[in-house]
Amino acid sequence: MSQKTWYQMTAEEALDAQQVDPRSGLPWEEARSRQERSGRNELSEGKKVSPVTLFLGQFKDFMVLVLMGATLISGLLGEYLDAITIVAIIFMNGILGFIQEFRAERSLRALKELSAPSAKVLREGELHQIVARELVPGDVVLLESGDRIPADLRFIEANGVYVEESALTGESVPVAKHVGALPEGDVPLGDQRNLGFMGTMVTQGTARGVIVRTGMETEMGKIADLIQNTDAMQTPLQHRLEQLGKILIGIAIGLTIMVVVAGIMHGQPPYAMFLAGVSLAVAAIPEGLPAIVTIALALGVQRMIKRRAIVRKLPSVETLGCASVICSDKTGTLTQNKMTVTHLWSSGQVLEVTGDGYSPYGTIHKGGVQLDVRKDPMLSRLMQVSVLCNNAKLREEEAESRKKKGKEAAEKVWSISGDPTEGALVVLGAKAGFTTEALQDTYKRTHEFPFDSDRKRMSVIVSHAAGRMVCTKGAPDVLLQHCAYVMWEGKVIPFTATLKAKVMAANEGMAKAALRVLGFAYRDLRAADRSDGYEDVEQQLVFVGLAGMIDPPRREVREAISKCRKAGIKTVMITGDHQTTAEAIAKELGMLPSGGIVVNGQQLALMDDGELESRVDDIYVYARVSPEHKLRIVKALQRQGHVVAMTGDGVNDAPAIKAADIGIAMGISGTDVSKEASALILSDDNFATIVAAIEEGRGIYENIRKFIRYLLASNVGEILTMFFAMMAGLPLPLLPIQILWVNLVTDGLPAMALGVDQAEKDLMTQKPRPAKENIFARRLGWKIVSRGVLIGLCTLAAFWIALVNDPQNPDNLAHAQSVAFATLVMAQLIHVFDCRSSRSIFHRNPLQNLYLVLAVLSSLALMLAVMYVPQLQPIFKTVPLGWKDWIMVLIAAGIPTFFMGFGSVMSRPRKPELKFGTGAKAKPSMR
Repeated sequence: MSQKTWYQMTAEEALDAQQVDPRSGLPWEEARSRQERSGRNELSEGKKVSPVTLFLGQFKDFMVLVLMGATLISGLLGEYLDAITIVAIIFMNGILGFIQEFRAERSLRALKELSAPSAKVLREGELHQIVARELVPGDVVLLESGDRIPADLRFIEANGVYVEESALTGESVPVAKHVGALPEGDVPLGDQRNLGFMGTMVTQGTARGVIVRTGMETEMGKIADLIQNTDAMQTPLQHRLEQLGKILIGIAIGLTIMVVVAGIMHGQPPYAMFLAGVSLAVAAIPEGLPAIVTIALALGVQRMIKRRAIVRKLPSVETLGCASVICSDKTGTLTQNKMTVTHLWSSGQVLEVTGDGYSPYGTIHKGGVQLDVRKDPMLSRLMQVSVLCNNAKLREEEAESRKKKGKEAAEKVWSISGDPTEGALVVLGAKAGFTTEALQDTYKRTHEFPFDSDRKRMSVIVSHAAGRMVCTKGAPDVLLQHCAYVMWEGKVIPFTATLKAKVMAANEGMAKAALRVLGFAYRDLRAADRSDGYEDVEQQLVFVGLAGMIDPPRREVREAISKCRKAGIKTVMITGDHQTTAEAIAKELGMLPSGGIVVNGQQLALMDDGELESRVDDIYVYARVSPEHKLRIVKALQRQGHVVAMTGDGVNDAPAIKAADIGIAMGISGTDVSKEASALILSDDNFATIVAAIEEGRGIYENIRKFIRYLLASNVGEILTMFFAMMAGLPLPLLPIQILWVNLVTDGLPAMALGVDQAEKDLMTQKPRPAKENIFARRLGWKIVSRGVLIGLCTLAAFWIALVNDPQNPDNLAHAQSVAFATLVMAQLIHVFDCRSSRSIFHRNPLQNLYLVLAVLSSLALMLAVMYVPQLQPIFKTVPLGWKDWIMVLIAAGIPTFFMGFGSVMSRPRKPELKFGTGAKAKPSMR
């Protein structure tokens, strides 16, 4: 093959390069020989990992190993219930992780399903239908409307061919294909109009092409390779839990050794100190942490489902909470993916068209005044032409019924069959009362001259009671060359150069607003007029007007982007669509600030990674980009320290979705490939749902921090109670069985209730937390240590007071230990309410979280049971306490929380206003 790329070659050069005759195709023997060299036309899945290996891999995590150690210790202590519980937690987490990884690897299988199952191919002069995987480079294939292109091919014949490539290139409408060679230079994928790509769909016309790339060499294969070689990011939650596990095991072992050594040095029995030390180690290791995190995430997932977001990977819910950038595809994500006519132009007047999507309900306005189209001859004619010169159909379907006020109400859904551009025109006519069915009763089509990429226009001839009429639509600049007259202010007059200039000015104005513009014309045919070819009928036409259409933004997206900005989150558009369209949509949505940079694929290709990283924070719109570009953008943002959420719906989005910190796919319009590569699926394809997901993610992470704060402060209090007592030469304030019981009572239900606590009101006005933020950041470490120290000191003080109060009593030590036991439990149960707020216990209503109230009451009942139930007193070595004891217990238990709470209220500085500037580093557009 020459140094030319396939799109730079002529059709003849492509055939010569593949050494094939377009009339007969390849011989069967030659095809078999080529398949041996090039392989099957299918996407490889790379190295497969067996399910057993995947499952066993779930138990290599550091925290899991720590839990296994805790299981062994609990078993040695005879705490078989604890050991069984920990094993169950480990096994449950292993199953969840296995399911997530197993499902994630199905993305390549979904990608394979996009390949055509069969193809019509010429072999030895005869047409055969063969399995698509048997195709080889050089095969000549035939295509028609509805066919999926089986491999990358160079068109050698194209008759009015349009191909739907949005899943691969992001192009919002089907693109016209031709056979001409393209000029030398780097041409973006979406502009390679003489090539067809594996997995895309022919929507109109017929064609013949020669296969130039198969299997993993195709554009689809390149995406498959990107998915295989893109590592899924470890979520911030996974990283922090791993970090926390290492910290806790180190602290637990260190402090336990110190307690044991101190106790032995002060005369305590070595065996008793060993048991106490092991009990402290078990208490210090939060074996309930993975369970609480899993439950918190699972409940968050249930809330997300109600808000139309489906979570495929539990940790990804939390990841959204620290997202600092959302990279969004345009077509079908920010926009409706429904071409809609929004403006008309006729007789020098600009008219606005209302209505959403394919719904036939809307109006036409002029200066805010609704027009009666049927009383306006120019608009009536424009509607007739747009609907008659059309092959699309408007369909009404019933979606799933919804319950409304106790009754089943069927929701009607409108859809288009045919080309999206023609569909927009059919909807336009229906809004004005000109339906296809009604017009077909009056006008009968007799001839059609299909839209052609060379002619750039389409015409139909219809007969009616008064004669015949030709209706034509097409590109305005081309259509005007065939028009001799124009309808102007209700009259047909000669189409002067001045009037043509006004039409072209209107066309340019609409195009600058990113509208796709079509012109409309007609002519009444006389009986003697010939109608054999389009050359005869597309002459002396009467120009009627223009229609401007666009894939409009979703209504709720602008507000969602505004909320993201208030939350300190930058939104970026990454699309394969044209730069003008992308920039217009971004401005309309408030996504592109004044002076924000817009970059296209060609400009991006000229940047090296260093230059891209230096400018990535100032770029808000990427247009006409390839899948490789999307991946580069995501990685550049990540290298700048951003936590990136990537949304998309097409095959071309899958590699970037997988590489992002959290990948988000569209549930309705999204391909199976993008869904399988994603961590979150929006069931309503609504960008605004991401805002709800971010709020849930932030709330879940803060709840996990609350749980960690509560749990570790409690554990620090337990360890320091023992440590201070040993250093002071006092008896053991808590027995091993009491330590384990405190751990069971306080680490269970209260901690779980914290995991489902309501979010604080200002959660979505705070900036995203840094991606590398330590789990103990924002003074959490200080709060844990300070509360833990106070809990330990107050518990020890209550123990010492009770111990010295009645030294002659033989049960004095058991009584003092019971006081310490009660003080420690009560201090933790009071402290749990303080953990609900980042400020103090006085900031939030303590009764707001009903689950927490019930959990605390349950824990309190368990504590009282071991102190007042006679059968349990010998087991836990406790004695009943009197009312004076309880006064001391409550005072000592309340000091850590209320003392620190008053201090927080008095010393809390005024919260600075969150500012999210977008123009500080703004630079002019690169266009």
